[in-house]
Amino acid sequence: MTSWFRRRDHNIFTNATSLLVCGLLAGVVVAAAAFPAAAMTGLAAKAGGQTFAGLPSELKEFSSPQITRVYASDGKTQIAVFYDEFRSDVPLKDISKNMQAAILAAEDRKFYEHNGVDLKGVARAFVSNNQGGAQQGASTLTMQYVRMSLAYSATNPQEVIDATEDSPKRKITEMKYALQISKQLSKDQILERYLNIAPFGNQTYGVFAASHVYFNKKPKDLTVAEAAMLAGMVKAPSSFNPTTPSGHELITDRRNTYIIPAMVEMGAVSAADAEKAKKEAVPTKVKQVGRGCAWVARNNWGFFCDFFYRWWLEQESFGATTYDRERRLKSGGYRVVTTLDLKGQAGARREITERQSDSSQNALLLAGIEPGSGKVRLLATNRKFKLDDPDHPQNKISSDPAKAKLKIRGSAPNTTNPLMSGGGDIAGYQAGSVFKIFPIIAALENNYPLSYPILAEKQYVSGYVVGPGPATCNGHFYCPKNAGGGGGKVYNMWSAFANSINTYFIPLQERVGAAKVIAVAKRFGVQFRQPKEADMTTEKGGANQFGAFSLGVTASTPLDMANAYATLAGDGMYCSPTPIEQISTQDGQKIDVGKPFCNQATTKDVARAALDAARCPVGDSAQLGSCNGATAPDTRGIVGHPVFGKSGTTDAEKTASLIVGTTKIVVAGYMANPDWPDHRDQMKHGVINPTVQYTVKEYMKDREKQQFKKPGSTKIVFGEQRSIPNVECDSVSSATNRLEDLGFHVTRGAEVDSDCPKGTVAGTDPSGRTIKGGAVVLQISNGKPTTQTPTPGTSGGPGTPNGPGRPN
Repeated sequence: MTSWFRRRDHNIFTNATSLLVCGLLAGVVVAAAAFPAAAMTGLAAKAGGQTFAGLPSELKEFSSPQITRVYASDGKTQIAVFYDEFRSDVPLKDISKNMQAAILAAEDRKFYEHNGVDLKGVARAFVSNNQGGAQQGASTLTMQYVRMSLAYSATNPQEVIDATEDSPKRKITEMKYALQISKQLSKDQILERYLNIAPFGNQTYGVFAASHVYFNKKPKDLTVAEAAMLAGMVKAPSSFNPTTPSGHELITDRRNTYIIPAMVEMGAVSAADAEKAKKEAVPTKVKQVGRGCAWVARNNWGFFCDFFYRWWLEQESFGATTYDRERRLKSGGYRVVTTLDLKGQAGARREITERQSDSSQNALLLAGIEPGSGKVRLLATNRKFKLDDPDHPQNKISSDPAKAKLKIRGSAPNTTNPLMSGGGDIAGYQAGSVFKIFPIIAALENNYPLSYPILAEKQYVSGYVVGPGPATCNGHFYCPKNAGGGGGKVYNMWSAFANSINTYFIPLQERVGAAKVIAVAKRFGVQFRQPKEADMTTEKGGANQFGAFSLGVTASTPLDMANAYATLAGDGMYCSPTPIEQISTQDGQKIDVGKPFCNQATTKDVARAALDAARCPVGDSAQLGSCNGATAPDTRGIVGHPVFGKSGTTDAEKTASLIVGTTKIVVAGYMANPDWPDHRDQMKHGVINPTVQYTVKEYMKDREKQQFKKPGSTKIVFGEQRSIPNVECDSVSSATNRLEDLGFHVTRGAEVDSDCPKGTVAGTDPSGRTIKGGAVVLQISNGKPTTQTPTPGTSGGPGTPNGPGRPN
């Protein structure tokens, strides 16, 4: 029973007479409107035959809003959909014959017999409507398509009104467009476009969305009863809504008494099948189709989805304003393959869940990024990505006393804040000693080699002037100490980073210049989101006097710091974080938007040298020097691959951090209270460290082990070496003068047994050779003879620190 589908080959009108007949019809229309003795309006008068030929006939090019689908990096797993109108176009061959027949039965039974306009029907409808008869529409399916097309292609509100207002002029305009379209498109093409643009209620547009929402199936699988119900809704989707009691009754009646019988008359369905179809129940519920990041398939993907969404809104390629960009996302029908690694994300969430509940006010925050590409592979935390229900809140009152007084709730367990990536109200968190990588990089860039020695005192009196505080001494100078009491020995960059010696990095920062250290952090992607801190990191704001900068006192995010360390593993190439693998248009065309912006933040040799020092804190072996300690020594053994990174804590352990990187991934983990930075809890490395370590281990499982590259020059490692003259038994003043004249930094050390007279110089640490401009410690004789020779340091890093101490 498919004879009704055959398109008639003959035309009712020839091209030469179509406009003439329609012009005459326009006059009929106007006359009919005037017949009941009502005065014609000026607008209706102008719609006569003379004006008809002057009306436009070419529809503007337009694209109806389409669903944008977002996938994980595998290109198969859908993360989320974005849309304003739930619609996705499908070809006519993928729409069931039942649906095609039903829509014609409901809207235009003579569709295959006319040239876009049913002239008799239009005249009959106008006469009936204006003489008090039953209201008739007379709009063919083609004319309805024109009306919807004009509304979608409108560029201003007035054009929308013109396209949809109930007036003779609008009807005549539709007629002319419909005639033209019928010459340009086949009947099947018009039917396909109509079915893909028509509204079906409940925020669904087009037959694909309607099939999915009402019956959870594809359009090609619609039954007679299902197709007839959907077709019956198009006339008035709100009135015929089956999910409301009145609408359910109306659409059931319309389906059974109007549409299905018409399908029988058309020969599209047998009488027996029609009776069966009438007995099928009309659904009372619809499948909810979520949109946006609150409706991700798995809740822990929500934070990555939100990062993608915020990224999109920043891209000028998608529009001049954020409004334009959002509209493009929600109507463009893009296919977006993101960088989200499902295995890595699942592993991160699992490790977090094992150690911290979602309801804890303290958050474990993990961000993972691929070196050299900026591709964000994971964003995870012990939170659910959702808004807390204000009527039935789950979140506790904020731990911040000021907010608690106002009954403001905290962010656990539900939040949509970008906790890992920053933005909005999230400026970041103090991360501590992970920032010490920046003075290392700045020093290497300014010709201080890895083996550069500094006598790190127990407490260092800097030249930075500060206000009153626990780190102030001598009235107004910044005087840091070491966590765990380290210091009192000569360190180089390997050993100082391994043991997180504050009193090494502050004098190193002084010698290089704090402004240069801050400039490195900015080049490596650290954003200063707090206005006060942003000002302090400028020359005008006193960057060169920012004494504590290298100890990580400014706010940062895990994503910022993961990418900063990833820049080292990327041979100094900084790439802005991106959630995009590939974006394709609706027709499959790949577009370049989403490719990360990359630039050489430092030289390859500097990056490789700094990374060599960064192997020490996480229990790996430096390839170019000796570590003599570690702050997270079990990392290398857990991950099972060459690693680099750093741990950090802040004053009173209000935050704890660990960064661990390989050649394939860098994961930064913070443990912090997002609601109240000045909280009273102690953040433990016993929680954050294994969370990061095992997340990296899981990501690297079954991946090839790759060693890090060495710098091409040994000068960046050992610097320019100078001989240290023998000053044994010289007076302290004489030895000091001789050594300082040669450019060494000379300090007086401890007393040792020596054959030299008491109070004279027993020897130097190091002895023999050291770096030009390096530190030389004078060992002082106590006058007690000994046959043992004092143990000298090495030229690469004299002295042995007291061990790892507490992570800092």
